[in-house]
Amino acid sequence: MGEMNTAAISANELVLIMSSIGVLGVIGGWIGEKLNIPDVVIYLILGVLFGPVFLNLVNIDSFPVVNEIILTFGSAFILYEGGREIKFKVLNEVKVSVGLLASLGVFITAAIVGLTTYYVFKLPPGPSLLLGATIASTDPAALIPVFKKIPIKNRLKQTVISESAFNDAFGAILFTSILTSITLSKNSGLLSISLELIFMILIGVLVGTIVALIGVSLSSDKRYGIFHDYAPIISIVIVVFAYEISERLGGSGYMSVFVSGLVAGNKKKFGLWVPDENYVAGLHFRENIATLARMSIFIILGTHLDLNSLLKYGLKSVIIVLVLMLVARPIVVLVCTLFDRKASWSKNEKLFMMWVRETGVIPAALSGIIVSTKVPGYEVISSVVFMTIIITLLVQASTTKIVAQKLDVLEDENIG
Repeated sequence: MGEMNTAAISANELVLIMSSIGVLGVIGGWIGEKLNIPDVVIYLILGVLFGPVFLNLVNIDSFPVVNEIILTFGSAFILYEGGREIKFKVLNEVKVSVGLLASLGVFITAAIVGLTTYYVFKLPPGPSLLLGATIASTDPAALIPVFKKIPIKNRLKQTVISESAFNDAFGAILFTSILTSITLSKNSGLLSISLELIFMILIGVLVGTIVALIGVSLSSDKRYGIFHDYAPIISIVIVVFAYEISERLGGSGYMSVFVSGLVAGNKKKFGLWVPDENYVAGLHFRENIATLARMSIFIILGTHLDLNSLLKYGLKSVIIVLVLMLVARPIVVLVCTLFDRKASWSKNEKLFMMWVRETGVIPAALSGIIVSTKVPGYEVISSVVFMTIIITLLVQASTTKIVAQKLDVLEDENIG
């Protein structure tokens, strides 16, 4: 009887914590709108304030399984939504740049940040590279709302958004490989890791494509689309099955959900379409789920923050962030656009791409996983990720319009 009461209390506590996260998220979003600050920054701050560091009203550490579900499903669903934002037609025009920025660019960033971390923090090579992989990707969830308000030239806008969606998947795959090597004490060589990455990507692409085609077909306006009234719910089913099947086959769940989003977002290319009323319902439903996921991930990241670690490692963390912004990113853009003769990027377009690289949801979720698994150096990694998100969002996201105007990369008819 006592065990049942304990279970009931735990369940009630969990419901109260989840409700509190929802309330904090709504308040944070409202504050962000009023102050014109990216909402994720407010979520982080509220997470710190209401977490164990100060008021201790939101502490999900007592529920590790729920914590993992939120971080894993939340990041997976956001990757799915990122995939849906990309259109094949635009992607085809800049595929070389996007492909290199999202793959080679992630590895270059991880290597530069990892090397800097190794010398600045004296962490072992594994955790140093893990930090590099964690913050190597940019954030479509932060970029898309910014670009909706600022009329950036379409080709440039689609390139940056496509890169951010693709590199989230590549960053997550690299992260998973390094984390597995550390936690399982596997000393894999470069060739072994490369082959494993290729295998994970291929399985992810295959599973994501098949799951998405089945899900979209069953919710389409075709004769066999018998579940089109349930199209919004099927989007969640696609994410869960794409992720889980891929992971169980040894592939990348993150790549799988991203590709499933890419297929679902370009379903007309496969001769499929969802009835208009179901499409609109699905759009609003997915937006709400993605918003809830962002709220939860960033608030939980804030609750995980160790203030003592941040004070201890804060200054050195800023050094890592500056290297990421001012050294790694420019090198990545210069190298990856060099091979795309077809795109013919101008100097100003390249400078804009160098500046726009906000860090957000996926690094936040991956950092939460690192803290949960207590990887060696997790306090340092958590502090650096926190500083990276805060600085890139406050400095880069808030100055995007000014930089775009200075570099003359706004659509001509909208300048004014």
